[in-house]
Amino acid sequence: MSELLPERAWYGAGDEIRIEVRGVSGAGELTLWRLGVKQGAWTTAGTGLVSLGTQAAGGYGVEWTDGTLLLRTAVQVAGADTSRLRYGFTVDYAPDRDPRGLVDTVRRLHLTDVQFYDWAYRHADLLGGGEHYEDALGQPVSLATVRRLVDAVHTAGARALGYAAVYAVGPQEWDGWKQWALLDAAGEPYALGDFLFIVDPAAVPWLSHFRGELTAGVATVGFDGFHLDQYGYPKHARRADGRTVEVARSFDTMIGGVRDALPDAHLVFNNVNDFPTWTTAASPQDAVYIEAWDPHLTLGSLASVVTRARAAGGDKPIAIAAYQHVYDSAPAAAADRATAFTMATLFSHGATQLLAGEADRILVDPYYVRNHVVEDSTAALLRRWYDFMVEHDELLFDPAIVDVTGSYAGPYNDDLDVSYADVEVAGEPVAGAVWRRVVQTKHGLVVHLINLAGQPDTLWDGPKEGVRDVGQGTLRLRAIAGATPRFRVADPDGSPRLVDLPVHADGTHATVVLPPPGAWQVVLVELEPDGAP
Repeated sequence: MSELLPERAWYGAGDEIRIEVRGVSGAGELTLWRLGVKQGAWTTAGTGLVSLGTQAAGGYGVEWTDGTLLLRTAVQVAGADTSRLRYGFTVDYAPDRDPRGLVDTVRRLHLTDVQFYDWAYRHADLLGGGEHYEDALGQPVSLATVRRLVDAVHTAGARALGYAAVYAVGPQEWDGWKQWALLDAAGEPYALGDFLFIVDPAAVPWLSHFRGELTAGVATVGFDGFHLDQYGYPKHARRADGRTVEVARSFDTMIGGVRDALPDAHLVFNNVNDFPTWTTAASPQDAVYIEAWDPHLTLGSLASVVTRARAAGGDKPIAIAAYQHVYDSAPAAAADRATAFTMATLFSHGATQLLAGEADRILVDPYYVRNHVVEDSTAALLRRWYDFMVEHDELLFDPAIVDVTGSYAGPYNDDLDVSYADVEVAGEPVAGAVWRRVVQTKHGLVVHLINLAGQPDTLWDGPKEGVRDVGQGTLRLRAIAGATPRFRVADPDGSPRLVDLPVHADGTHATVVLPPPGAWQVVLVELEPDGAP
């Protein structure tokens, strides 16, 4: 397959950027773009690595062409204060496992972190199986393979995070921990089926044990940190010793205790169905990660979850586990469109999605071993959209971005709005409308247009109809005296690089004609592009 692959998932300031040109037979030209502005060009002789030198912090698009074939990728150069979580997964630790497919996924989709799901011997005894064992559900694990995958992920520039359930004890270990059980109103221990039993994660003996297990995991395997999992229940419970436990506070205590034991580790805690993000977003961890379930079923509910997470988490990156079960029940094309709308919602609100991993898999189930092998259409979709996400990182994920829709759009404000001849424009996700959102970034105003025209609903995990052609749009902006605003537009399924649009003066306003949107269109508006005072 002909493709471009960055050597690393991301680059630090001062790092040499190298791009692999793979599967081409002749010469071509490689170009580098930042927010639609060309940064440089390099002649290539064929396959191999091309150095782009060092670049300033930001997101970049990379293009290669021989005049006929066009290949694209993206790179992120992170500044000292830049934190991102582009999350992937791995589940296969068989003795003969080849890491190259996983590494290509990390590079291709620019994944900053890989969750090593169910790598451990038992939930309460991570390393008790020796070098070769079966995990708690019978999957074969070679610890040498786990280490080899960790090393491979590191080579690609990503972090390796070991999965660890924070309060789960299996039947074999239960007698040693049942005195710290969390009990329901009938006096029975809370459990995940009959497979795992739940203890108070802040109980001193348990937390001491858990911290020791994680510390040993770093030393023995080489993990950079841990994905700290829970199940979303209970929220309040009686402990076996009679103490009432507010589990949100126990989680906060647990995260603090793990941080004390592993001060340099990368920690990601799972707020299942947004519980308890209001508490743990401020805990000493490195991201705000939320696993979405009913009643968070619509695109609007996902947007609300991200908005709350950004408010609670400060500058921490936001990642959402939105498992696309739709691939198990609908044709790939309809499921791909559902995934596109999910990504459009999350990316436009400043969050990423845990979805892709291994060499060719996506998540359709909370038990990650039951994953879905992607079809070519899905692989191409993910590549386009992840490239787009990284290329426009500064317009999407800067924590300083604020939503100004209510202050700019609508007839009362009359500062900025978009219209179409035959389709409604709405400030919320409405089936049959174009969802318009305006945010302020350091580069100017950004207008997000998510095209829900022709869709019967706004469920993020339901099959979607083909994207309707709504025709050209008109964007009207209240201009500044003496300045001509600049408008640039990009679309992950259309023109993925920002391109300029002609501007028409209209008295106190300036207007542009927008090309028909795909599922998601992004418009960058600069009021004074020349920097006039």
